[in-house]
Amino acid sequence: MRGWRIGLTGRMASGKGEVVRILKKHGLQYISLSDIVHREAAKITPAINRSQMQDLGNRLRMEGGAGILGKMVREFIEAAEPSSWVIDGIRNPAEVTELKKMDRFFLVGIESGVETILERMKKRGRATDSVGVAELRAALEREWGLGEPEGGQQVGPTMAMADFIIANSGSLPDLETGLDAVLIKIGVMHG
Repeated sequence: MRGWRIGLTGRMASGKGEVVRILKKHGLQYISLSDIVHREAAKITPAINRSQMQDLGNRLRMEGGAGILGKMVREFIEAAEPSSWVIDGIRNPAEVTELKKMDRFFLVGIESGVETILERMKKRGRATDSVGVAELRAALEREWGLGEPEGGQQVGPTMAMADFIIANSGSLPDLETGLDAVLIKIGVMHG
């Protein structure tokens, strides 16, 4: 029997990484569409910033179609041993369309307010988060889809395609409770 495929979308620092950590505890394998972008980036330069990553992802979508990253991940999963997967980094509706070609695929959106995200980014201390607040806001707007081409970053329209939305503006236990409710609804967990 083929496993579950749970795709994640949401703004950067919305809590997707925490959801991945929880799902891995449930035995799901992990892959991110960003892994493909990172592999391509490594061919170009050893150090790349967030904006350059976004540009490279957009270039890959322009060259291979808006769903190319989703297609590449889908093909990888279909060729792998049957198991359940958590798929992170879904940022374009065409990627969702590609991933929905798999059985038992559910898209889960993780929703957090911009101010909450900015606080988290300051606290987590990643090098890509160390820019000023104006740059972070611009990155969040770009990721959401503002000023982006159809094949670019489109988290807003992608969130609109989610089968489930989990609000993550509270504590980690609140996030876990919201995720558990989704896992029960789709049959990964039993209540």
